[in-house]
Amino acid sequence: MLLSPFEWTIAKRYMLPGRGEAFIAMVAGISLAAVMLGVAALVIVMSVMNGFRAELFDKIVGLNGHAIIQAYGGRLDNWQSVLKQVQATPGVVRATPLIEQPLLVTFNGRVEAILVRGQTATDIRRLQPQMLQGQLAALSPGAGKVAIGARLAETLGARVGDVITIINPQGRATPFGTVPRQIGYSVAAIFEIGIYDYDNAFVVMPMQDAQTLLLTGDTVGMIEIKTTDPDKVDEILAPLKRKLAGQAVISDWKTINASLFEALAVERVAMFVVLSIIVLVAVFNILSSLIMLVRAKTRDIAILRTMGATRRSLMKIFVTAGFLIGALGTIAGLVLGFIFLFFRQSVVHGIELLTGQNLWDPSIRFLAELPSRTDPVEVTVICAMALAFSFLATLYPAFKAASTDPVQVLRYE
Repeated sequence: MLLSPFEWTIAKRYMLPGRGEAFIAMVAGISLAAVMLGVAALVIVMSVMNGFRAELFDKIVGLNGHAIIQAYGGRLDNWQSVLKQVQATPGVVRATPLIEQPLLVTFNGRVEAILVRGQTATDIRRLQPQMLQGQLAALSPGAGKVAIGARLAETLGARVGDVITIINPQGRATPFGTVPRQIGYSVAAIFEIGIYDYDNAFVVMPMQDAQTLLLTGDTVGMIEIKTTDPDKVDEILAPLKRKLAGQAVISDWKTINASLFEALAVERVAMFVVLSIIVLVAVFNILSSLIMLVRAKTRDIAILRTMGATRRSLMKIFVTAGFLIGALGTIAGLVLGFIFLFFRQSVVHGIELLTGQNLWDPSIRFLAELPSRTDPVEVTVICAMALAFSFLATLYPAFKAASTDPVQVLRYE
């Protein structure tokens, strides 16, 4: 399939039409630009979709682990023995007790729904990379200090050092009814996980303080598990599920966030199919430009045939001319896509300034910034698809050029 010097010279000549063929050159340029935009759109959208899924997975799983064990009654009384069984399970990297309970918080007359998380000192230290203000080291048992999410701090108007009041509706019983339990906690730290729902609700405190607040004694709400491979969490925890059958239920990240990740997977496939149509349309432009080129060069083709050019040579010439348009468009599309992804946040801010609209509201899109993660395999598939479509588009015009009968064309010359 390699081109001879003669074939390559003719192919280059046909890729750069003369002055009288400006229209053909314009159509070829449009074809190249269309392929470029199609490939760039695919790379950008697929990278953003992958980034969105990866960021959600990292933040959700990084905070909640790969799986959780919950007792049917909501409390694990024998959690120490269950914890030992979990830690002894092959494939389990980490297992830690956890308390999580929805409550209310009030500060300066404002009341908000929150999610109190009682964690061990080791788990609390894992929040250090997400810290914005304050010190996590101040969160010691009995100190009466908590860490709150950044969005919750904004909603309440609370800062480090302020005292917020957490309300537990299940308080003590009195002759006049149940009196809600209210305890004041000093805000020792403010963190930002990057997921709006978490930053707007989470209040983290030592486990012992959470047990005191919730009046649960020496019990926990769940055990959080991290495994060696989150994609094989079912296989890893299968023996543990059999041991804890009837005592507790194990829910992995796939089950807990099934609707979210399934929706992302479906949307990802749908976007790939829809945007592939752009590349297909660009390929039809290559087809049309080559057909016009063949029609314009019919006399030249006939002369080449009479000079000894074979059908195979003509096929190679026109396939090369069309394929190079697709190849150049693909390369330009990759460059454009990567440039856009590199400056994606600046582009978003620029569009927001021009339109006056907030395009990336974290309360709607979960994440604080537009994410991106490029998959080399997907980029390879996109390039291969664009090149394959471009090659297929050249076959019919090349075949028509190779089938030119020089006798019929030059009869009246």
